[in-house]
Amino acid sequence: MRYESCVTSLSWIPSEAITGLSRAAFDKGFTHYDDPPPAEFGDLEELRAADRFRFANVLRAWIEVDDAGRVTAGGYDGGAGGLMGSTTVRLGGLSRVFQAAALPDLRREPERGDGWMRFVQTTGGRTGLPAPRRVRHRPFVQWRAPLVWTTLSLTLHADGRAEYQVEGASRFPRHWIYDAAGRLTRKSGLTDYAQWWGVSFGRHTPWGDEDSPALVTAVETALEHQLSAQLMHGAAKPRIRTVAAGEALVRQGEPGDEIYLILDGVIRVERNGDRLAEYGPGAMLGERAQLERGIRTSTLTAVTPCRVASVRAGQFDPSALAELAAGHRREGTVPADETARA
Repeated sequence: MRYESCVTSLSWIPSEAITGLSRAAFDKGFTHYDDPPPAEFGDLEELRAADRFRFANVLRAWIEVDDAGRVTAGGYDGGAGGLMGSTTVRLGGLSRVFQAAALPDLRREPERGDGWMRFVQTTGGRTGLPAPRRVRHRPFVQWRAPLVWTTLSLTLHADGRAEYQVEGASRFPRHWIYDAAGRLTRKSGLTDYAQWWGVSFGRHTPWGDEDSPALVTAVETALEHQLSAQLMHGAAKPRIRTVAAGEALVRQGEPGDEIYLILDGVIRVERNGDRLAEYGPGAMLGERAQLERGIRTSTLTAVTPCRVASVRAGQFDPSALAELAAGHRREGTVPADETARA
């Protein structure tokens, strides 16, 4: 019996990810931010032609299993690997496309265990656009752009199951992870443009001797997606706030009437000192206070540096907030691996 599976990362530049002086080039139209990739994709080449991602990592592998349930062979799909996009630069009425330069795909020797085989692949590269800048270590000045990458793993089991993980990734841009059916299942929780800009070259990349650990979070629900659009584009202008790692966004027991959308970073939900859950970009938090007489039922603490948008919860239909909270048990009874909201 032959089993095959696939995991894919698509990487893109959201508007909230760029910091410092570099924002001017984007805000003035010299280059551009990206719209989010689709929640489900079919043809990657069509997405690349439409400039929907900066680069993709496609890890596809197979195993052969005998009648006794033993894995007898396996390998990477030779047609998979990295897909680099391009960067369009505009100046006045002129534009020029800089094709990104791919680095060689890194594929580890498959690891075999009792009834499984594991495959690990790194793909990435750099934009063709020059990026002169000061950097944090020798040679202290760089002319070429920093590197971008993701490192994915795919474990195929003799019973047909497939498991995947993000083993590492550059701190920039944002990385979205898709399953074998092309459905979005995970998102990178943090983009750190300053760290990436100053460090990610040479030996500080997988093509040197380092990788960056990836922090990934679950995908928001369809209702959260709908309400987040209302929050960002509704009648009231959202308040954008930066929260330092370790800082509390709200505290249990305090009054509050705002609902929050995480733009970047990861936030932990705690009740009575117990960790209940962690959420990343796209998640909406804070609806329970509106349903509990304006009192915060949990503490929300930034695990990483975060950017959040907020508006008063009264902007939303109470039934929508009730629906948002309906699928979750009350914080006091939720195990640590289940969803809970403040």
